Amino acid sequence: MRTLDFAPLWRSTIGFDHLADLVDSTLRQATEDNYPPYNIERFGEDHYRVTLAVAGFGVQDIAVTAEQNVLTVEGKKPDGGAREYLYQGIAARPFRRVFNLADYVQVKQASFQDGLLIIDLVREVPEAMKPRRIEIGTAASSSPQIAQKKAA
Repeated sequence: MRTLDFAPLWRSTIGFDHLADLVDSTLRQATEDNYPPYNIERFGEDHYRVTLAVAGFGVQDIAVTAEQNVLTVEGKKPDGGAREYLYQGIAARPFRRVFNLADYVQVKQASFQDGLLIIDLVREVPEAMKPRRIEIGTAASSSPQIAQKKAA
């Protein structure tokens, strides 16, 4: 496995700390365990859905946390006592999945159905941040204050 050192990148950039941290955390996650499996879907321009396959876990065993631009899903089964398995194919180990969210992406709801945890996300850009069209006026009608000064 090849390891990348991003220290030179951090030394030569200003204000891009968040970008470097995202690259670093993504590379770290790629080498970690891929449990539980998940899908990320896009519905339209601003609607997303993350679906995690969490067979064997109940609603009370899973915690979904959203803070700033990070969505964290954690699962831990309580100790059910000593069982003797002849074969154990259903994973019950604790897990933690972290998803980095873009700006203005909010978690709308989380639901649990048929062993799948479904998390719906929506990007809601504030009106002040959306592009708006600026009307162009003529020189005489664009500034009423200038017209008033000329009349005085």
